[in-house]
Amino acid sequence: MNKFSTLGEALAARRSSQHAITFIDGDNNERRQPLSGLYARASGLLHHFQQCGAVSGSEMIVMVDRNEQFIDAFWAGVLGNIILVPIAPGTTDEHRSKFFRILSRLRQPCLCTDSTILARLTTYAAANGFDEAIERLRPSTLLLDRIEDISTHGKIMPAAADDIAFVQYSSGSTSDPKGVALTHKNLLTNIDAIATGIQLRDSDVGMSWMPLTHDMGLIGFHLTPLICDIEHHLIPTSVFVRRPQLWLAKASAHRASILCSPNFGYRHFLKTFKPDNAETLDLSSVRVLFNGAEPISAELCREFTDAMRPFGLKPSVMFPVYGLAEASLAVTFPAPETGCPTLSVLRTALTPGTTVELTDHNESNSSTLVLVGKPVKCCTVRIADDADNELPTMTVGHVLIQGDNVTRGYYRDEASTKATIRDGWLDTGDLGFMSNDGLVITGRAKDIIFVSGQNYYPHDIEALLEQHAGLALGKVAICGARAENSATDEVIAFVLHRGDEQAFLPLAASVRKTVNELIGIPVDHVIPIARLPKTTSGKIQRFKLAEAYLAGEFTETLEKLNALTQKSPGAGDAGSGEIERNLKTICDDLLKDKAIGLNDNIFELGTSSLTLAQIYDRIEVIYPGQLEVTDFFDYPTIAELAKYLESRLDAAQA
Repeated sequence: MNKFSTLGEALAARRSSQHAITFIDGDNNERRQPLSGLYARASGLLHHFQQCGAVSGSEMIVMVDRNEQFIDAFWAGVLGNIILVPIAPGTTDEHRSKFFRILSRLRQPCLCTDSTILARLTTYAAANGFDEAIERLRPSTLLLDRIEDISTHGKIMPAAADDIAFVQYSSGSTSDPKGVALTHKNLLTNIDAIATGIQLRDSDVGMSWMPLTHDMGLIGFHLTPLICDIEHHLIPTSVFVRRPQLWLAKASAHRASILCSPNFGYRHFLKTFKPDNAETLDLSSVRVLFNGAEPISAELCREFTDAMRPFGLKPSVMFPVYGLAEASLAVTFPAPETGCPTLSVLRTALTPGTTVELTDHNESNSSTLVLVGKPVKCCTVRIADDADNELPTMTVGHVLIQGDNVTRGYYRDEASTKATIRDGWLDTGDLGFMSNDGLVITGRAKDIIFVSGQNYYPHDIEALLEQHAGLALGKVAICGARAENSATDEVIAFVLHRGDEQAFLPLAASVRKTVNELIGIPVDHVIPIARLPKTTSGKIQRFKLAEAYLAGEFTETLEKLNALTQKSPGAGDAGSGEIERNLKTICDDLLKDKAIGLNDNIFELGTSSLTLAQIYDRIEVIYPGQLEVTDFFDYPTIAELAKYLESRLDAAQA
């Protein structure tokens, strides 16, 4: 790899590159953008950044949907030595709420976005008391869809290696997002480690559907290919959600060799994969298949590689890794071509400070854990007890990291920095142990819930329920529960209730609707409970609730609730018109485990964002161009959506 001290130096060197980024939006919708032209595009956009007030060292929020726009904006900021703050636009109020929470933590930022996103922010601001904040930001807001000319170049402001390149805000917390400040040195150190760890070759071809606001998407599958000057292909996350098969179809067509996905992506792909429709699929070119960003399921890794083996995918290419934004992405890598090695351990010997006991994987009390490799170049890992004393191998403790790839701290957040970094070691918040064959992550030190590659914090969800679902303080507990061999956490809501199950149904529906609409994740079960277990200091013991659920203590209650829910009025009504019947058929097919009536709110049923996207995709096939995904929030029942769709079709024919 070429040695650079800043990202800007690397981009300047790519003006003579023969490689390109290919943006893929569909089967026949691809655009190839040469790396050689990216410097000129970025410097032209930098002129507009500087026209709206951005200077060296100032902050620029980048909040755009399209990958091409994001990349141009990112590199414009790099060339101006502007601190970039990428934020995903999202579709829910929670995404917009997060934007304003982040905004309050910055000094005097500029905003790079488009007219549609700004309009949604403005509407949310008016309804939630943020009018003043949005008006303060408006003079320094750049709307990319209004820019027609980038021929005038901005003033290049060279950065130093220790300058902050961008701030990666945590995706999980809904009340207290922390910004990981990453310097040019942090990033280039880790990119070099990534390239070394996977033995990157000039002939390699990368492909990713991960969002560029995520560290794996941005650092792993854009910055690393660009710095190392290789071909790479980017698919919008929304396209993968709707059409997961496109991912490997394009990997086959472009002979991609480096791919990635967290657990939920492999599961999402397999749900719709049909071997009979994949006769031309050829994955023999793949040599590294990253699996990270959430706890790794060994069973799912095997299921995926077994399904893809007939199409040339070698099981040895599965590449389970461990990393986090605080490390500029990568912490540990396995050796390439070693597959997905595991350890079977005694489940009861995984508490902090305990020496791990190996056992046979067939034992009923065993847990199969995935080895995620050894520390990458320039990064050190140690396992420590609560007092930060180093623990011996095979002993569970806190995972601490140190190195030139590790952040110096959280942006404008001294309290979080002091709480996380002690004596030069950063506490990742994860628990694990070091074996002779590498690191094993055993769990989370806190109650973080993992859903679809994202982290969610129980107390934040509880606060939203107290605010929007009318639940009193301390009357609800949210926890994640992961069954053995499951690929993802189940989200369980426990609500204090002493009445009968029939009277509980409206409250359960309100909980599902609130969480689904505001955060965008489904609540798998809402369970009435007479008492919430708490510590002597009043803290809810969520782990006890999760253990009780996994032990089957609430099975009878859930069966009663499910039986009552199946009696929903109108669930058997096929619809009175063609549009209603079509929508009902689509929903029945994709919500097989739920009885949906024409007037049932789809969010109250706990419909996931993935399923919602699939419903939208089916409707788009029948009625192309008539709806947007956001219309579901305004018309959440089949009857309401059918009426709105009918009005759209009538207007189009008028």
